[in-house]
Amino acid sequence: MMRVILLLFALALPASAQEGPVLEMEFDETAAIPGQPLSLRLTVLVPTFLPDPPAWPAMEIPNIRVRMASSGPTSRRIDGATWAGVSRRYLLTPMIAGNFALPAQEVAVSWADPETNAARETLLATEPIAFSGVVPAGAEGLDPFIAADTLTIEQSIEGETEGLAPGDSVIRNVTVMVGGASPMFLPVLLPAHDIPGFRAYAKEPVVEEREERGVLSGTRKESVTLIAEGGGTGEAPAIMLDWFNLATGEVETARADPVPLSVEGPPVSLAPVEAPRDWRRIAGAALAGAVGLALLGVVLRWLTPVVRHRVAEHRARWLVSEQRAWRMLTRTVRRRDDAALRPALDEWASRLPGADPRRDPRVGAALAALGAARYGPAGAGAQDGWRGLAGILPSLRYDALRHRRKVLLPPLNPAPGRS
Repeated sequence: MMRVILLLFALALPASAQEGPVLEMEFDETAAIPGQPLSLRLTVLVPTFLPDPPAWPAMEIPNIRVRMASSGPTSRRIDGATWAGVSRRYLLTPMIAGNFALPAQEVAVSWADPETNAARETLLATEPIAFSGVVPAGAEGLDPFIAADTLTIEQSIEGETEGLAPGDSVIRNVTVMVGGASPMFLPVLLPAHDIPGFRAYAKEPVVEEREERGVLSGTRKESVTLIAEGGGTGEAPAIMLDWFNLATGEVETARADPVPLSVEGPPVSLAPVEAPRDWRRIAGAALAGAVGLALLGVVLRWLTPVVRHRVAEHRARWLVSEQRAWRMLTRTVRRRDDAALRPALDEWASRLPGADPRRDPRVGAALAALGAARYGPAGAGAQDGWRGLAGILPSLRYDALRHRRKVLLPPLNPAPGRS
């Protein structure tokens, strides 16, 4: 076994004395069978202490599964002194065969200054490493490639499999148990079930991974429900999975037996029987549709002038309404348009019932302020005039409209003798 240990010092510190953080990198092996991990350990040591844990790299690389196996404190005697540190172990697992390269990774270290105990920041970097995933001899034809210590397939059947009646069901459950490898590498187990007289409904697979002392294991469970629809016989196909046994170095096959299935009764026709066309009914429906369209055309031709007349009347009433004049006036006040103010105010006053709002002393004072601002010193009194109109006009309109409603409504309690 080849062992590589790299000792890296911070470049910013003197190379002679061990005064700054130290980064150790241990990479025991440079080749592994796909699905089996390679161990990479990073250790940070400082002459004092670490106020914060180091910022470790993510170690992300395509087609490589990276897991953190362990992390914890450590210490080391260097030149007679005890250095404190933290060690972290990664497991790099090739998912396919091939060559891989992990570039240099940065580790940010926060450590205490030996003289002041003040926190210092140092950036360390690992050396790039190369490794590979290698398929062992004799296993080159495995697709997908699976290597494990143990691998077994268990099958269970829920319900009767033969002599079923239409509407009955049977459930086929398959579980693969793998030791010494992750179940994430296992492929789909259950094939398509195209069986005469049955319709298949597969469930989503359930994958459970476990780890004990760095060794992976787990299960993959799949299930399919077969619903009997009509007479037919067949079998759920066998399941075979080839895998490489790490203990024996041989290719082995895990297997689940086929399941015979049958449904009683007449077979279900795959193609629906097309009923003969009733041309008389089709002709009657077409004639009824044509008559309906003709009647609709007559109704629309009669209604169109009426609708247009009603729309025109509504628009004419809107153009001479007090509400439209009020909207034009409020828009003019909001825009502070001096040129449009007088025409808008006159039009609204002519359509408002009751007393002329232009005779209100407050309106006169606001208009006077606006006139003085327009023809006097620049801007003098303009703000007060516009604010005055914005506050006075709504109350005048409210009083006028309320008075009109009182006049139009009859008294609730008529005087005696009046009908």
